[in-house]
Amino acid sequence: MDLLDGFDRGMDEFDRRVHQVGSRQWSSPTPCSDWSVRDLVNHLTSEHLWAPWMLRGATLAEVGDRFDGDVLGEDPVGAWEAAAAASREAAHRPGALDSPVHTSGGLTPADEYLRQMTLDLTVHAWDLSRGIGADDRLDDELVGMGYDYVEPRIGDWQGFGVFDPPVAVADSAGTQDQLVALLGRQP
Repeated sequence: MDLLDGFDRGMDEFDRRVHQVGSRQWSSPTPCSDWSVRDLVNHLTSEHLWAPWMLRGATLAEVGDRFDGDVLGEDPVGAWEAAAAASREAAHRPGALDSPVHTSGGLTPADEYLRQMTLDLTVHAWDLSRGIGADDRLDDELVGMGYDYVEPRIGDWQGFGVFDPPVAVADSAGTQDQLVALLGRQP
């Protein structure tokens, strides 16, 4: 699976769960201990509001704080849909992956940025599923892509506070369980 296909599948997995959130579930907890369902969707919506700017070469200073705080407003699903559509369009723009993007970690190759976004969509689709009690089974190829990406990097990422420490699982655990456990979640 190529990167853009993986990004689209990750987007679809998260989007499907956003559309399953019931009106009384927005304050429900998620496996992300500090985030409710609304906080989780807000995080991804904000991230995808940033993406078109980043993929056009904007600096962090140029984007500023415009996407800080609550970006969901009174219509969380609509806010997510608009951000996701703009992000997907930006990622598919010819040449979008040819230039580095400005991130808090410095200049980052655009394909690396998109891999990180795809991983975030994947793991947070699982988190959102757990938060709303929906089916948490993710696309097998997407999970494999995420695992292959994160497994050799997880040691370097520990200490940044992005993920909780890995959780032990049996060697016989499926790839999805291995992925979420590697990212500090109890399958």
